[in-house]
Amino acid sequence: MKLGILGTGMIVHDLMQTFNELGIEETYLFATTHSKEKAEKLVNDYHLNGVYYDYDDLLNSDIDTVYCALPNHLHYSFCKKALENHKHVIIEKPITANTRELEELIDLANKNQLMIFEAVNLHYLPSFISLKEDVKQLGTLKIVSFNYSQYSSRYNAFKEGHILPAFDYHKAGGALMDLNVYNINAMMGLFGKPAKSQYLANIEKNIDTSGMMIFDYQDFKAIAIGAKDCKAPLMNTIQGDQGAIVVNSPLSQMYEYSIYSNDGKIQTKTFEKKHRLYYEFKEFIRLIEEKDVQKQQDMLKLSLMIAQIMEEGRKKEGIVFDNDQ
Repeated sequence: MKLGILGTGMIVHDLMQTFNELGIEETYLFATTHSKEKAEKLVNDYHLNGVYYDYDDLLNSDIDTVYCALPNHLHYSFCKKALENHKHVIIEKPITANTRELEELIDLANKNQLMIFEAVNLHYLPSFISLKEDVKQLGTLKIVSFNYSQYSSRYNAFKEGHILPAFDYHKAGGALMDLNVYNINAMMGLFGKPAKSQYLANIEKNIDTSGMMIFDYQDFKAIAIGAKDCKAPLMNTIQGDQGAIVVNSPLSQMYEYSIYSNDGKIQTKTFEKKHRLYYEFKEFIRLIEEKDVQKQQDMLKLSLMIAQIMEEGRKKEGIVFDNDQ
């Protein structure tokens, strides 16, 4: 893989912690001149191949894949241009601001025989893959509750009128798109599409600062809570008539969970603490190299299903993005 990384934000710094283990042949950054100092430090610190300040120049280089780590509202336009220039794209979650954008990108990728991936790391964690099997030990499922509540330092600025992208409806921000997207990916990755769903949000300045997505799976009920305006000790639970599974961490950072059987037995499973982004990027590289179109399409179907659920939920709560216009 020859990779072009768009952006210099926190997630890019996070990726750099495991980058040397991925075996990527060449890596270039794309940055604005405003973030020139940050970009050049990343290149020097992690021995990348260089930085571009003109997107066309990056796309005219010999990279074969673009990783889009820009703010949510820019995912569609930058990735569309990458696909038009015959590059595979890895798009940081949430993949696009709305369903229409994603459908257009999928059509363009299929037309050009290219691959698109949504970078939601939990699907590729050994712990999550194991959890899918262990859920079967719980008998008939009854209640599922996932919670990712993390007080944001940006919320203080937001309350004072300084609105950063994470809280900006002009930039497809909000708690649903930033945090609850992980819970919803876990929910639908485990259990598929619900019969019904509803989003209930706390809204300030036209954006959801926290909220809960309620799912009706007919045989069991589920809730996904995401908050940026408050926090709590995290507990994620899956309850069935034969036992329960408890995860005391964000699902996207899960290295351990416990299975509580009704007979009183407790089994705790622990997993290798490799960086959480390692597994997804190794899989993206494999999928591209092996041209594993079927697996890629299966993951895209999940991304599209989740995008539809999230868009429907937020719009019913009156949360409309500029990208929706």
